[in-house]
Amino acid sequence: MRNAAEMAIPVSAPGRPAELFDLRFRALVPEADWAQLPPAVRRRFTKRLGAGESAVYAGRVVETDLTALGWLLAQFLRLVGAPLPTARIANVPSVVAVTQDGAGSGQIWTRLYARGSGFPQAIHSAKRFRGPTGLEERVGAGLGMSLRVLVEDRALVFRSERYFIDLPGFRLMLPSWLTPGILTVSHSETGSRSFRFVLEIRHAWAGRLLRQEAEFTDQTEARDAVAFAPMP
Repeated sequence: MRNAAEMAIPVSAPGRPAELFDLRFRALVPEADWAQLPPAVRRRFTKRLGAGESAVYAGRVVETDLTALGWLLAQFLRLVGAPLPTARIANVPSVVAVTQDGAGSGQIWTRLYARGSGFPQAIHSAKRFRGPTGLEERVGAGLGMSLRVLVEDRALVFRSERYFIDLPGFRLMLPSWLTPGILTVSHSETGSRSFRFVLEIRHAWAGRLLRQEAEFTDQTEARDAVAFAPMP
């Protein structure tokens, strides 16, 4: 596995300053699979974020389907920061912001979901490029999972492999019967600067517990398209 310094290469484009491309996600996917992704998806997941920079995606939640057991799971996980949608929301605004973490070893993802009343639900997670699969995601109270990165039907897919809890001095790996099941997140292109996000959790014997679909527009790309548009 290449280190972070080897996976950032300077490039330049006409009329634009030199950029650094982040190849850490790309390094986790076979070259032939990566080539199947739409160019916009490849570009979005090789975007280098510098200190103080963020990538912002704005859109809406199309639907959130929670079974009774899925709803109970989401409420229980409020104890570790509510990393799952806690209500059956649909057709509400949503914003996602991605920043580089302070140590430079991963990314911080913040998701905001509007609700019928009160404050939006805020979900925070940290992606770190390490572990047996090359990628881990952590939420609150040390709870996290290793993620396998795949390409399926021209979508970039993140699928949980093992759950763990980081405790002082050691990591506790959770047996499968203590986990909510397999979590899958897919990112697929839907149009100019727009993409679909789908989150799903399936339990081995209870079936699908949760499914959320949302659509977003890359606000950074939209801003850059205006900033670098040719003068009339």
